[in-house]
Amino acid sequence: MNTHRFTGHNLRLIGLLLLLIALCISSAAATTLNPGNTANVPSIARGDPVSIHGIATGQPQIGLQIWFIGYNFAKVTTVNVNSDDSYDYELQGTDTANLASGEYFVLVQDPMENGRFDVVYDPSSGAVMNVQTEKQIYQLTGSGSLQSPNSVNALMQAIGSQNIDDTFATVAFYVSPPTVNINPIGDLQEGESVTINGTTNLAIGDNLLVSVVSSSYTPSPKNQASAFSGSGGEVTVVPGNGGLNTWSYTMDTSTFTPDEYLVTVSGVVQQVTATASFTVQCSSSGETCPIPGFASTGTTAITTVPTSISTSVPGTLTPVSTSVPVTTQHAAVPVSVCLVSIAAVFLYRRRI
Repeated sequence: MNTHRFTGHNLRLIGLLLLLIALCISSAAATTLNPGNTANVPSIARGDPVSIHGIATGQPQIGLQIWFIGYNFAKVTTVNVNSDDSYDYELQGTDTANLASGEYFVLVQDPMENGRFDVVYDPSSGAVMNVQTEKQIYQLTGSGSLQSPNSVNALMQAIGSQNIDDTFATVAFYVSPPTVNINPIGDLQEGESVTINGTTNLAIGDNLLVSVVSSSYTPSPKNQASAFSGSGGEVTVVPGNGGLNTWSYTMDTSTFTPDEYLVTVSGVVQQVTATASFTVQCSSSGETCPIPGFASTGTTAITTVPTSISTSVPGTLTPVSTSVPVTTQHAAVPVSVCLVSIAAVFLYRRRI
């Protein structure tokens, strides 16, 4: 971790600039689902894209039909099969941003030998139709429609009928509001390295901003010096277990003064934030801790003056003791500002 020195005014300008750059170039990563794999049902953050990926042999000329079904939500579309028998489709973040929390199902339909979809959706009526008999199977959308999972069960029974040669594969996922969690950190010794981590339902590849700031830090006017200890940076969400993904941020506290510190983790694209705190304690017993908010230079000049001066006064036989206060002169302490996640410092000041 590098320590940077900037004035409070420069920090605000740089923080604003880098935050705007991050927002312009960042985009939410997609969670990839593989139809037919039911071992794990992932949790999707509302507003994250969902990528459907799989293999469909036989190269159907009309492609595959994909059904998305959930609470008050239905989307039916088609996708082409690539030359290597793979297929890919992405449900955009704009589609998931307004989804209600709950479980959603994906069904991928293959037309098989006759080269046509024998079960289709009629958007004009909202009905699921049997192409062979030209009869309605059930109502998918509109008045009288079935809610999931009843709708999914009806669709699977229709495509799985002996009179229909189409086949299908399914996969499910949960949608919930974006969440991020910080695992307990505990107390640290001055100079100790530590990894801060946690879980999130954000997609693998999404970015988070991590800010660690001394609780003693307070903003000051731009023409006045200020000092604080801290750290920060951007981390990427990686795969986790149990339907949740993980993140981690490693730092050392060698430049931290003993104090309480506030950790803030926030999404770069998603509106999600979590906070936690920990304490950095003195590493050497018997030594006086530095004053929180001021970084030590390592050396302090002290001028010692005798506590009393004895002088002979004419006309007297005994010395007179004149008390002089002890004067301790500190060397000038430069303002040392640790650049905390440039964007995160700006956000922290705004909250204050």
